[in-house]
Amino acid sequence: MRALTRPSHTRLAQIPLDIVDGQHGRLFLWLPVCFGTGVGLFFAQSLEPSRMVLWTLAGLSLLAALALIRTPPRVAPLLVAALAVTLGFFSAGLRTQLVAEPVLTFRYYGPVEGRVIKIDRSASDALRLTLDQVTLRDFSPSRTPARVRVSLHGSQDFVTPEPGLRLSMTAHLSPPPGPTEPGGFDFQRMAWFDRLGAVGYTRTPVLRAAEVDPTPLLWVHRLRQTLSQALQTQLPGETGAFAAAILTGDRSGISQETAEHLRGANLSHLLAISGLHMGLLTGAVFFALRLMLAMIPGAALKWPLKKLAAGGALAAGAFYLALSGFNVATERAFVMVSVMLVAVLLDRQAISLRAVAIAALILLVLQPEVLPEPGFQMSFAATTALVAVFTIVRRMHLMGRWPNWLRGIATVILSSAVAGIATAPVAAAHFNRIADFGLIANVTAVPIMGALVMPAAIVAVLLTPLGLQGIALSVMGLGIRWILFVAETVSSWDGAVSRIVSPPPATLPLIALGALFVILWRGRWQNLGLFPVFAGFLLWATHERPALLISDDGALVGRMSAEGRALSKPKGAGFAATVWLENDGDVPDQAMAAARHMPPLDVGPLRVAQVTGRGWQDVAREVCGTADVVIVNKLWEEEMPKDCLLIDLGFLRQSGALALSEAGGEVRLRTAYAASGVRYWNTPDLRGEWGVTARVARAERAPAAMGLRFGAYDTGATRIASVGR
Repeated sequence: MRALTRPSHTRLAQIPLDIVDGQHGRLFLWLPVCFGTGVGLFFAQSLEPSRMVLWTLAGLSLLAALALIRTPPRVAPLLVAALAVTLGFFSAGLRTQLVAEPVLTFRYYGPVEGRVIKIDRSASDALRLTLDQVTLRDFSPSRTPARVRVSLHGSQDFVTPEPGLRLSMTAHLSPPPGPTEPGGFDFQRMAWFDRLGAVGYTRTPVLRAAEVDPTPLLWVHRLRQTLSQALQTQLPGETGAFAAAILTGDRSGISQETAEHLRGANLSHLLAISGLHMGLLTGAVFFALRLMLAMIPGAALKWPLKKLAAGGALAAGAFYLALSGFNVATERAFVMVSVMLVAVLLDRQAISLRAVAIAALILLVLQPEVLPEPGFQMSFAATTALVAVFTIVRRMHLMGRWPNWLRGIATVILSSAVAGIATAPVAAAHFNRIADFGLIANVTAVPIMGALVMPAAIVAVLLTPLGLQGIALSVMGLGIRWILFVAETVSSWDGAVSRIVSPPPATLPLIALGALFVILWRGRWQNLGLFPVFAGFLLWATHERPALLISDDGALVGRMSAEGRALSKPKGAGFAATVWLENDGDVPDQAMAAARHMPPLDVGPLRVAQVTGRGWQDVAREVCGTADVVIVNKLWEEEMPKDCLLIDLGFLRQSGALALSEAGGEVRLRTAYAASGVRYWNTPDLRGEWGVTARVARAERAPAAMGLRFGAYDTGATRIASVGR
C-alpha cells in the first residue's frame, strides 16, 4: 500500500510546481499584485497592528529572503509570492508610523499662523489654503499639527495668498472628520498620510504675518502661481483656468459649473495632471528632440539619438512634475513614464506589462497608501488594459494593412473604449456615476488634447523668452475651447449621467483580482478569473443600502422610502446629506430629498424617534416611553433614561455616524468607528513601545435588558435579534 500511495502524494505536491512552471516568463508580473495584496490586508485590519507584529514580519521576511539562496528553483516563486505579501503588509505599517504627526483632538477657535504651501478650492467653491509651520495659541510644538487646511469665507481683500507667504488669521479648526456613514470614504486616513492634523475655516480677514519664504522648493510653487496667473490673464475665463489646471495643477480658477460639465462628459480626467498629460508631454519632447538631432549632419551615425531624446524627455517630465506641485497623480504618472524612458535608455521594450508592473511596484513601495485611492486604481486599470489589448492587436496584425489615417482613428476609438471600460467600475464605485456618453466625448476631445493643446503648450514655453508665446497660446486656447464645448454639449444630453449605488467593500478587490488573472495568467485556466469578476458584480447588484442613517452630530437623519432617501431637514449637515444621496445612487439634492414624504424611522421591530428644537429634553423623556431608540443632537447631561436607548452627542462622539438595516426580522446596527477600526488615523492616542496600548473607548449606555452594546471600536456590527416590551 505504501508503494501505491506515495506516488499519489508526490503527484499532488507537484501540482502547484507544475502550475508555476507553466507561468515561466510571467511570474514577475504577479509581484506587484502580491505586494499590493499585502498592502490591502494591512488597510483591511480592524485593529492597528502592533510594532511587535511589524518587526516580527520584518524578521520573517529576512529569513525568507535568506532561504531563497537554497530554495529549489521550482519552489522559489511560491516563496517569493509569500515574501511579497509580507513585505507589502510591513511597508504599509512602516509608512503609517513614519508619517505620524500630531492630530487635533478637539474643536479650536483662536489665532492660527502658518506658511502657505498649497492653494485650491473646497467643494463649496471657497478658496482653501494648506499651511505648514503652524502656530496655535497655547499649543506646544509637540502637540501642534504639522499641517492645517483652512477655507476662506467672507471678504478677503487684504492679502493675495501665494506659496511661501506666512499668514495670520482667526479660525475655527477641528480634527479631520470621520466617515459620514459606516464603511464610507475615510477622510481621516487620507489626512493622516497627508500629515493634515486639522481642517477648518475663517470668516475674518487673513493678514500677512511675514514675507515670502525663499526656500527653493517654494520658489517652484511661486513659479507655478505666476505661470497660472499669466495663463489666466492671456486666456481669460474658463479657457485660462483650464490651461492653468493642465500646466500647473492649479484648479482654483475652474468654476463648479465647468467641473460638473467635465464630470458629466467623463472628461474630468483632462484636468488632473496624470498619465495622459505626462505621456503627451514627454512623448512630444521625445519625438521633437529626436527629429532635431537627426537634422544635424552625421549625428545619426555617431550619437545614440534615441537615448538622448529619452534623457531629454525624462528631464522635461521631471520639470513638469515640479511645476505641478508634486501632485500625487503627477508623481504616479512620472514614475510610469520614467520606467518606460529608462527602458529606452537600457534598450528594453518601453511599453509592456513588465514596465507597468515595475511602475506599480515602485509606487506601492514608496507610497503604499495610494492603493485604496481611485486615482491609482483608475490609472493602472486603464494602463494595464491598454497594454494588454494593444499587445493582442499587434500580435494578430489586426491593423497592419489599414491606411495610416484609418489606423489612427481606430486607435483613438479603441483606446478610449478600452480605457473607459477598464475604469468604469472604479469610477462608479468611488464617484457613484457613469457618464453614458463618455466614449463620444473622449473620442472627440482627447485627440485635440494630444494633437493641439499639449504641443502648443510646449511651443509657448519655448517662445516665451522671445515674447512670442501669445501665438502658441492662441492655438492652445482654440483647442481648450473645443474641449469645453464638447463637455458642455455632451453633459447636457438626456441620460448623460447614470447614478450608481455604492458597492460593498469586497466588490472592487474581487473584480480587480479576477481581471488581473485573466490578463496575466497563461494557459487554459485563464478564464477562471471571470468568476471573481462575476461574483463582484453580483455582490454589487444585490447590495442593499441601510434603511436609516444618522449623522455624527445627530442633526440629520435619512430614512429610505419608496421615493428614495428622505432627509429630516433641507439645510445643514450638507456634506453628509450629499454623500448619503450619492452612495444611494440618487440625485445629490438635499432640499429635494427633504421634501420627500418621511416614513416612520422604525427599522424592523425597533422603534426609532428623533427629537430636536426647543424643549427637546422634555419631549425626549416623553417619547422614550414609546420608542426603543431616541436620537437627539444635544449633549444629555442628566441621568440617562432607562426606558430607551438615548443617542446623544456624547454617544455619537464615540461611535461616529450610525446605520441601521433590517433583514429577516433582525436589525443590524453599524457604527462608523466600528467599520473603520482602531487605527492611528482615527485614534491619535495609539502610542506605546509596542503598539496599541491606548484605552479602547466604548459607548455602553444601552440598557442591559435590551442586550445592546454599541461599541465605538467593535470589530463588526451589533445585531438586535428582538426588541420589545
